[in-house]
Amino acid sequence: MKFVIAPDSYKGCLRSIDVCQYLSDGIKQVCPGAEIVQLPMADGGEGSVEAIILSSGGEFHKVQVHDPLGNLIEAQYGILGNSKTAIMEMASASGIELIDAKDLNPWLTTSYGTGEIIKAILESGIRDIIIGIGGSATNDGGVGMAQALGYKFENAVCGCNGGGLGDICGINADNVIPELKDCRIRVACDVTNPLLGDKGATMVYSAQKGADNDMQAKLEANMTNYANVLQKAGFADDCEQAGDGAAGGLGFGLRTLLGGQMVSGAGLIIEISGLVEHLQGADILITGEGCTDFQTAHGKLCAVIAQVAKEAGVPAILVSGALLGDLSALSDLFAAMFSTTSSPCSLEEAFAQTPANLVRMGRNIAGLI
Repeated sequence: MKFVIAPDSYKGCLRSIDVCQYLSDGIKQVCPGAEIVQLPMADGGEGSVEAIILSSGGEFHKVQVHDPLGNLIEAQYGILGNSKTAIMEMASASGIELIDAKDLNPWLTTSYGTGEIIKAILESGIRDIIIGIGGSATNDGGVGMAQALGYKFENAVCGCNGGGLGDICGINADNVIPELKDCRIRVACDVTNPLLGDKGATMVYSAQKGADNDMQAKLEANMTNYANVLQKAGFADDCEQAGDGAAGGLGFGLRTLLGGQMVSGAGLIIEISGLVEHLQGADILITGEGCTDFQTAHGKLCAVIAQVAKEAGVPAILVSGALLGDLSALSDLFAAMFSTTSSPCSLEEAFAQTPANLVRMGRNIAGLI
């Protein structure tokens, strides 16, 4: 038999590569001679670099950059097995998990480190870059990222952060690093928010990054000024494209200043991993995530993977940390849906039990088949 295991990470619990391994261990206990293809997956957010580099046989690289508050840290990017394409996560340099909760402040945080990773990749000779932009700590519209690449913003007296956007009155691209003009940038993003307004970057996401109501209003005014400056300077026609509001407006900055193309994070990762090819001759696909609810049916990674399997004629099984609410919308995609949790317990206990539960789940699936 041939099993293809292609899960997302179990957020806060296990990396996708670990989910693959535990399920595989369980399958082997029942079917020691089975062919098992492990494809750790991601949707462009945290864990994407690791998942794709492992799936493609690529290599990891370290680079020293500045974190959202300006401290020097070591970030990571990867080069795919084809040696021509780099993949990076903005969260590696500018992510919310890099800052203690008490220090979260989108007025001060910057995406400068994200630009430093892009610069390092370009200096290595790579001209094809995939950027995952989930999990940001910033609300600076990508101005920090742009400054790291040579853009100059006039009267940015508060620096390259959310608090400085209101003072910007012009932009100068004379010193932008020349390698950018020959670069293809694909932005792995499944967020559809525009830059401004009630559904924009500031009003939807800045509260979780540390903004209170008063700061939100000021940040929105600053972002509006920034968008107006870029439009007047001819860099942007509008700020209402799907994904402009992703990662505190970094999506807008990547699109307008770097010519970035927004693509489905899930779709791109599936393409790079070679999932379609690996499904040839497969008997079962197993995917999974930390928690499944009604949102999964609306384009989340596991549903997209299951659709690919369905089109290939391979039954898909979902193994989730939890199954919540009405999941009838998923019934046509999955042959079966299982929760790993074996008994009532706290979240902490569930996390601790997940490795053993995944091994058991792999064993049960193989035994049933």
